[in-house]
This record gives sequence, structure tokens and C-alpha cells, in this order.
Amino acid sequence: MPFAQLVVGSPGSGKSTYCDGMHQFMGAIGRACSVVNLDPANDHTNYPVALDIRSLIKLEDIMRDDKLGPNGAILYALEELEHNFEWLEEGLKEFDQDYLLFDCPGQVELYTHHNSLRNIFYKLQKLGFRFVAVHLSDSICLTQPSLYISNVLLSLRAMIQMDMPHVNVLSKIDKVSSYDELPFNLEYYTDVDDLTYLTPYLEEESPAMRSEKFGRLNEAVASMVDSYGLVRYEVLAVENKKSMTHLLRIIDRAGGYIFGSAEGANDTVWAVAMRNESSMLDVPDLQERWVDQKEEHDRLEMEAEEQARRENENAMGMDLDPAPAMPTEGEMDPDFGDMSVPADSGVKVRRK
Repeated sequence: MPFAQLVVGSPGSGKSTYCDGMHQFMGAIGRACSVVNLDPANDHTNYPVALDIRSLIKLEDIMRDDKLGPNGAILYALEELEHNFEWLEEGLKEFDQDYLLFDCPGQVELYTHHNSLRNIFYKLQKLGFRFVAVHLSDSICLTQPSLYISNVLLSLRAMIQMDMPHVNVLSKIDKVSSYDELPFNLEYYTDVDDLTYLTPYLEEESPAMRSEKFGRLNEAVASMVDSYGLVRYEVLAVENKKSMTHLLRIIDRAGGYIFGSAEGANDTVWAVAMRNESSMLDVPDLQERWVDQKEEHDRLEMEAEEQARRENENAMGMDLDPAPAMPTEGEMDPDFGDMSVPADSGVKVRRK
């Protein structure tokens, strides 16, 4: 049963960077992984592309032939992919034993209102694929209350539209410490607590928000988000190994990968251990890790990795020690006694 991630998010949220980082990370832990590019405008990728929509249709060709703009052309391209689903189905058969990452376009209409993307993955689910939607949002949205609330609404709409296991992620979390001080701790934003606490900050952001009309609207939006109770966020720094490890474990739980059998899954011992619920890392206080004491935590993690690297090199060096020389005639081995070969035995000993 193929497991896969559907990577979506607004332009600039870091989807391609995430796919590249996750592809490298899975290679490091021994999990066979391939990346599928579904963005017809993405003509250059840092990761090796297993299957590329541009082999079927290119954005520049659509814009030229049908006189469409970039957004309309991308919607057209996904409709074309839906109508030529057999091309995608045949292309994926070669990678049916791999864990797949689908790098999707950044147009939010594709996963909030337009049906083609949902229909494509619904057909793949019927073929046995197990998907988790990974919705990336740039952590810059935390700096403005209006941006954050808009992002929460976008995440909620995507969860309802795509109708599959969903993990919302605040990407580039390692940059938060360089932003202006946030009014609340990071846990407030990741847990999506009562949004009415942001009302005073919305009013400070824009004088227009101080009217009674907008006040009632803000309360209605906060009440709606709270009534669904669906949205919460994980955090991610792609270059941080612990952050990637934690997120992959969250995704594996959401998609059921941790409950699968290791047999035939190209898994190493490390990958099998990833399935174990008890192996989840303890996540430190987010505010402390990424804002208050970020540099100290970075230093400690670098030191720990360096020490682990040295221990690994030492262990490999011990394994590669040359074997002891064979005892010469008349030599006594402490365990096996006389290990010499008689001169007339007919056995020729070649010493290296």
C-alpha cells in the first residue's frame, strides 16, 4: 500500500524546499522515497523528479496557445491532468514500493475551491494510496493578527475541501526569533486558542477594525473556527534534524504508516523504530526553543550531533581494525592452544 504526502501551501511557504529536505531526510533514514512534481510552472527543482507534470503539459504552452494568465493556466493544467489520469496512474506504477511526495502548485484555489486536485487524489485513494495533506504556512503570518486569522481560515477551508488526513505546519519557524516580539507565546498560535484574544491587536493594526460592525464580524469568525475545532499547527525548521524527525512522526501517525508492517517496506531498523509510539521525542517548550533560547538550543544540538559523529567514527574505526596475524609455528593461542600448521601438512599458508 503506497503511502504519500500531498504538499500544499501558498506561494513562498516553502513547499519545494520542504520536498527537497524531506527527500534527503528519508534517504538518510533508509526509507525509499520519490518526489512527483505537479506544478506545471516549476521548471527547475533541487530534488530529483520521479514524475513530472511538465512531461504532459507545460504552463508556457497553455499561456501561449490559450491566451491565459498564470493562474488560469495552472487551473487548466490540473483539469488536463484530471482528464488524462491514466498518464499519472501509469507513471506511478514504477514507484509503487516508494513513499511518495507530491509537490503541488501554490494557487490556493486548487485546494480550497477548485475540484480537479481533489478528484485526482480521490482516484488515487481508490487505487490504494494512503495520503496525508501537509499544508505549509510561512511563519511570517504570526507577525500580523489579520494574516494569522486569514491563514487559519485558509487552513480550515483546505481541510474541509481535501477531505483527507491533514497536518498544518508553520514553516521557517527558526526565523521567528528575528521578528518583532509576538503578543502571545508560540503555543497560543500552534494550538489556535480563542481567537477573540487577538481582537485588541486587530484594532491596533487598522483603525477601520475599531467599528462595531467589524467587531461583530471578528467575533463570528472566532466562534466559527472554535466550533469546528479542527485547526492546529506543527512547527518546522527544515534544516533542523529534530524538527524534521518530529514532523515525520506526526505525519506517519496521521496517515497510518506507523501501523503498517515493516516487511517489504524497504525499512531500516531506524525506520521501524519510527513506527513506535513510545519513540516520539519530547518536544521542548516552543517559545523557549525557537524564540527565548534559540541560539543556546542550536548550540547544544550541534554539540550533540558532533559527539554522535565522533562516536560513530570511533565505532567504525574499531570495526575496521586489521585482524591479528596468524600465529607462527610453535606459537600458542591463549584460547585454542597450538595454532601452528605443521610443515609437512601439504597446506600452504599465505600471510598478508
